[in-house]
Amino acid sequence: MPTFEQFKLPDAGEGLTEAEIVQWHVAVGDEVTVNQTIVEIETAKSLVELPSPYTGVVAELLVAEGDTVEVGVPIIVVDTDPSGASSAGAPAAEPEAGEASGSGAVLVGYGVAEQASARRPRRGSAASSAGPTTEPTSPVAAPAAPVAAPAAAAPARPAPSGPIRALVSAATAGRTVLAKPPVRKLARDLGVELASVPATGPGGIITREDVLAYSARSEPRTLATYAGDDSPWLNDAGAGSSVTPDGRQTRVPVKSVRKRTAEAMVQSAFTAPHVTEFHTVDVTKTMKLVAKLREDREFKDVRVTPLLITARALLLAVRRHPDINASWDEAAQEIVYKHYVNLGIAAATPRGLVVPNIKDAHRLDLKGLAQGLSDLTATARAGRTTPADMSDGTITITNVGVFGIDTGTPILNPGEAAILAFGAIREQPWVHKGKIKKRWVTQLALSFDHRLVDGALGAYVLSDVAKILEDPAQALVWG
Repeated sequence: MPTFEQFKLPDAGEGLTEAEIVQWHVAVGDEVTVNQTIVEIETAKSLVELPSPYTGVVAELLVAEGDTVEVGVPIIVVDTDPSGASSAGAPAAEPEAGEASGSGAVLVGYGVAEQASARRPRRGSAASSAGPTTEPTSPVAAPAAPVAAPAAAAPARPAPSGPIRALVSAATAGRTVLAKPPVRKLARDLGVELASVPATGPGGIITREDVLAYSARSEPRTLATYAGDDSPWLNDAGAGSSVTPDGRQTRVPVKSVRKRTAEAMVQSAFTAPHVTEFHTVDVTKTMKLVAKLREDREFKDVRVTPLLITARALLLAVRRHPDINASWDEAAQEIVYKHYVNLGIAAATPRGLVVPNIKDAHRLDLKGLAQGLSDLTATARAGRTTPADMSDGTITITNVGVFGIDTGTPILNPGEAAILAFGAIREQPWVHKGKIKKRWVTQLALSFDHRLVDGALGAYVLSDVAKILEDPAQALVWG
């Protein structure tokens, strides 16, 4: 007879408590084998593909794409003995009391007590809860395009209702509304309450221009801060996002990478006392080196940028001042000095900020470091960075210059003692050998945890990075 096994959502790494079902790779009735990818989930850190712990036939998908599920909640039922009887539509077998159902410890945290899944509204469902609208296809009823381009004739907007109507009525109670019949008709067509329109006509009469001006001020419009649902800064606003009834706001659930980033930054900002030091650097020789390396056949298969030289400079500075490569263990009240460098690179992705790191970067030569940077960036932009890629970082670089920003005061990646901000490189007047010349100049900023790093150590590290960027040949002496 058929044997039904439930697969519970496991902890994909580092104690995560929930994940969103992004895409099912199987359907009811499909045959699956052990380690076959069955579903793609999005955790607070990354996209993760989950393998099947069973061989059999899919009997039931217990959660839908777009749902957010707690760790330990069953997500799929597999019939591991389909030859016994038809498994189509068969109910999931309930585990015996005290018996763990599923595959056992497939991933860390598997088998957590079952909890109810937290359902979030799917994309497109926000319209039904956004309130009544005059036209089904109006911008108010279309979350995917909150502020649509006007057609030949704009749809009539609904008059204020509920609390808004009550507020307007209370504010204008007792006021006599003076307006000619054509003006009243215009107000009805535009969904404007005349009682709320300031009158500028003689004797307090409301004119056509008054109605049009009021309507224009109240009309939902595309704001400078809105870039559309496809904007990466909306934190993947598709699933779960909703538009307010007046069309003036898009509300997006805080989840996934954005949620994790917010928690980490708050923890870091209010736990570690930050200090930031700055240095303006002439990087003309670095720019010449980058140009030469791009023409070198040895580097033809990798991308060479000033960030590569900066990363190399920071690694050499850490070698000369290893105390910067540390972390603070609050629970044990210990300072942990790392004998390795996992170099983090802050990457802006459509899903938010992630900080993957190059493992054992101190062991890599310049070409190996270039390859590591290329792989790290490509993986992050594709949304495939795993929790392991972001764990155990020891020091980080954030390349704000790629956005044209000169410098900043970066917040530490939690668990690290320092982060280097690398600013935009610009041609500027610079005193060189006693004369004012046009040179390539950038700004560096090093933030550090003042519990671990004093001002002198921070200055030594920042100065060493600057020396190599000013004269890359210095790396031959130190390296």
